[in-house]
Amino acid sequence: MSKKLPTRQEDYSLWYNELVKRAGLAENSAVRGCMVIKPYGYAIWEKMQRQLDDMFKRTGHENAYFPLFVPKSLFEAEEKNAEGFAKECAVVTHYRLQTDPDKPGKLRVDPNAKLEEELVVRPTSEAIIWNTYKNWVQSYRDLPLLINQWANVVRWEMRTRLFLRTAEFLWQEGHTAHATAEEAVAETRQMLDVYAEFAEEHMALPVVKGVKTPNERFAGAEDTYCIEALMQDGKALQAGTSHFLGQNFAKAFDVQFSNKEGVREHVWGTSWGVSTRLMGALIMAHSDDEGLVLPPKLAPIQVVIVPIYKTGELDALIERIRPIQQGLIARGISVKLDSRDTERPGFKFAEWELKGVPVRLAIGARDLDAGMVEVVRRDTKEKMSLPLADIVATVDQLLTDIQTNIYSKARHFRDTHTTRVDSYDEFKRMLDEEPGFLLAHYDGTSETEERIKDETKATVRCLALAEPDEEGICMVTGKPSPRRAYFARAY
Repeated sequence: MSKKLPTRQEDYSLWYNELVKRAGLAENSAVRGCMVIKPYGYAIWEKMQRQLDDMFKRTGHENAYFPLFVPKSLFEAEEKNAEGFAKECAVVTHYRLQTDPDKPGKLRVDPNAKLEEELVVRPTSEAIIWNTYKNWVQSYRDLPLLINQWANVVRWEMRTRLFLRTAEFLWQEGHTAHATAEEAVAETRQMLDVYAEFAEEHMALPVVKGVKTPNERFAGAEDTYCIEALMQDGKALQAGTSHFLGQNFAKAFDVQFSNKEGVREHVWGTSWGVSTRLMGALIMAHSDDEGLVLPPKLAPIQVVIVPIYKTGELDALIERIRPIQQGLIARGISVKLDSRDTERPGFKFAEWELKGVPVRLAIGARDLDAGMVEVVRRDTKEKMSLPLADIVATVDQLLTDIQTNIYSKARHFRDTHTTRVDSYDEFKRMLDEEPGFLLAHYDGTSETEERIKDETKATVRCLALAEPDEEGICMVTGKPSPRRAYFARAY
């Protein structure tokens, strides 16, 4: 194996970047600001995608696909949304190249192939989708319209980081239309709950459910709900958002329906999405200085078997190991039998540890003769010698225990790094010395929020849904505050 990873303590950012690359998750591409997701990283994303897709379908949603390109006039139709994304848009202005007469073998943009109207490469799909919904919705019988799409989007980021912030990324975006505001709000909250359940049950990632302030709200939404998670460096990461759009897009694109009384009304909308940022959250919330720590529910390989053999013994040993492998597979467990004869066991142990495989079995002929198996769990690095006769059931239970333990560890970290503060001086000191979630009073104004952000680089992550009202005084201005907000520096 190559030299050890940088430690989290030494340089958290470098540790993260090196881990993503060395574990074979992703790498920078030839296209500035874009990444190549490698097979092992994409396998994790596929497991996320498959689980979320099942959860969406269980709540009545269907998948569709809409164009990558959005005519500028459509994009402009909802003014707040257009203004909010304007600085991040990639724009197509021409439709053809031609041979460059001044540079043999080179191409240039054909000056005569200018588009009549520029096309925006979608940073989000509300405009193109709501323009389509105008043709799909006529009557209350057409509602609710519950659509999701799996797609890529482009937001022209200047400072990029693998998975966390790239110019192009993968995501899903749900877009729904409803007959009443109450139904749309219920949908918004339901999808927030779906995201929270996925994060906690599958990613083993504890999250805070809340609503964003107007400053942090999605451009064009009436309300933005979110789930916020805490990474091991004490920074927050927004792991998913669900937006109540009101009638803003319905009015911008004239999406109306006839209600049961025959009266024409504009529909009520929502949109919601999670992206490959979840990969960054998964890595940063759980991994250690030896590599990835993957929750079993999302690990592409849940168990790796490493044969321990002498020269000439490998083929015979593999035949004796096969029944164990097949027994695990029959339980629905994904198993890798690392039968390479080009690497030593120590190399394999380090490689699979780096890749975060939850359980490792090391099996030699002597172990099999004695009816025992060496088992190592990735989350605690505990090494055990367990009876061969029960190994399939034991490993199955162990995977459940590991999933639970990874969540418990992350929950403990979040809880011990969530602090109530009452003064601005304490707030600033904690951000520098003991970063995490800070629950603090502020007067709720955009001006105070911006001041805190400018002076400390901390933002209001959310007003937590579970946090009760609590009369207090703004730590900055001394004005009244009805409740505490969650603050943190964030990715």
